[in-house]
Amino acid sequence: GPQGGKAQQLGTPLSDQEYRQFFRSLRTARRASTACVLRALYGCQNPLVRRLDEYENHGVIPEGTPFFPDFCTFAFYRCTRKKYFIKVSSLAVS
Repeated sequence: GPQGGKAQQLGTPLSDQEYRQFFRSLRTARRASTACVLRALYGCQNPLVRRLDEYENHGVIPEGTPFFPDFCTFAFYRCTRKKYFIKVSSLAVS
């Protein structure tokens, strides 16, 4: 049968793992929103904003997006559109 059968039933409490996963997604959205506020308040040249940009997605602009001169401008565009992306955990190095 399906794994976690009890969690499949409506009205049953979340398992510990489901609880953590649910709140992890909320924390991620809150962090993205906070980073957007910092960008709007302090601009792309602020040292804290620059550190955020280095951490977030390793400063790499995903393929297929419109042209942006730098990652911070791209990130600000995402903020205004409320389109957040998940951080890439590692880059492929050939």
